[in-house]
Amino acid sequence: MEHKDPFVEKLQVVIRFAVRILAVMMVLVILLGVLDVAWTLYQKLINQPVFILTISEILATFGAFMAVLIAIEIFVNITIYLRDDVIHVKIVVATALMAVARKVIILDTEKTSGLDLVGLALLVIACSLAYWLVHDMPSFSVRFGRTKSAEEAKEEQ
Repeated sequence: MEHKDPFVEKLQVVIRFAVRILAVMMVLVILLGVLDVAWTLYQKLINQPVFILTISEILATFGAFMAVLIAIEIFVNITIYLRDDVIHVKIVVATALMAVARKVIILDTEKTSGLDLVGLALLVIACSLAYWLVHDMPSFSVRFGRTKSAEEAKEEQ
């Protein structure tokens, strides 16, 4: 969306620069996350008994893997925004669903109250429903607060 107002155009340049900085920082987070997962897994595998992980260690490792995958999805969101100036709702919802899945995987049911479990279940249902709603739409994206028209979506395909 182009503005004729020079002030708004300058602000958009600043925002795009800030988003680029966020992309670089997200790459650093991803690399550090991968190193952390690798180091933690290595440490757990060399301890006695060698090459045997407990269930809690496996779940913690899954959680760390999922955290890195979520960071990668956020990076994808950032790069698509930089490329298209568009926020793709489907990708954002998929990222949220992945974050909820991570929480479910690492959840310690012994330390979680029933009300927390109900809230998490409702969150899973809400994210799943949102993903189902946007999954079959060819291109459901938000461009500065508006959805793409059918013509714009067809032009991209």
